[in-house]
Amino acid sequence: RLDLLRKLEQNLWQAGIYRRVSDLLLLMLLLFGSGAVIGAAIWQDVLFSLATGAALAALPIFYVMIKRQRRLKKFVLQLPFALDLMKSSLEAGHSLLRGLQVVVGEFEDPIATELRSVIEQTRLGLPLALAMEEMLKRVPEDDLRLLIVAIRIQSEVGSSLAAILGRLSEIVRTRQRVAAQVHALTAQARMSGWVVGALPIIILGAFSVIQPSYTYTLFHDPGGQRLLKIAATLDALAFLSIRKLLKVKF
Repeated sequence: RLDLLRKLEQNLWQAGIYRRVSDLLLLMLLLFGSGAVIGAAIWQDVLFSLATGAALAALPIFYVMIKRQRRLKKFVLQLPFALDLMKSSLEAGHSLLRGLQVVVGEFEDPIATELRSVIEQTRLGLPLALAMEEMLKRVPEDDLRLLIVAIRIQSEVGSSLAAILGRLSEIVRTRQRVAAQVHALTAQARMSGWVVGALPIIILGAFSVIQPSYTYTLFHDPGGQRLLKIAATLDALAFLSIRKLLKVKF
């Protein structure tokens, strides 16, 4: 029911990584095996070995998520300027499809790549509104959803799309300005979360190098290993809780 493979495939598309899901799963499996072997050699504990393998196996997922986030952010930053160019093209007497072609010629990835796919789909016979909705699956952003709604309204009602695009460009810029303000206001709290989450790991690593006898019990005594597992779990939960609290939706 969760359809995790389908979701993973969508994340690959949204990140601009056009690879098969099976390739990513194979890489994760190899990393998990390597991490489990390394963990068993270092920790000599089954749980730590599995945790090391899981951490290495999660690296491709983190890479995909980071690249996806950066690509979507870049798309949103390009969108208001693309809307201005589309508005100018419509005011000059061109069609919307021609305006999209102008944007493709003037901008770079990701917006140029996504709009090029839309144009190719329309050439194959898909209606423009449906092609834009398909792009929304690859770029799930609310600002793009507003553009698609505007295009659908214009196709059904016949209003002035140039005026709608001009107003939409102002709305997108306002949303980006508010998002930047929220990001700046929560910077101190986010940094505190990073410090709280990373400080125990840094201190433990420093003592392991400077005075290994202080941390010997944690790594080699069964009681110390249990305490280390509990501390790692609580530290991860605290970091995730702080990160969840600092997500502001508007």
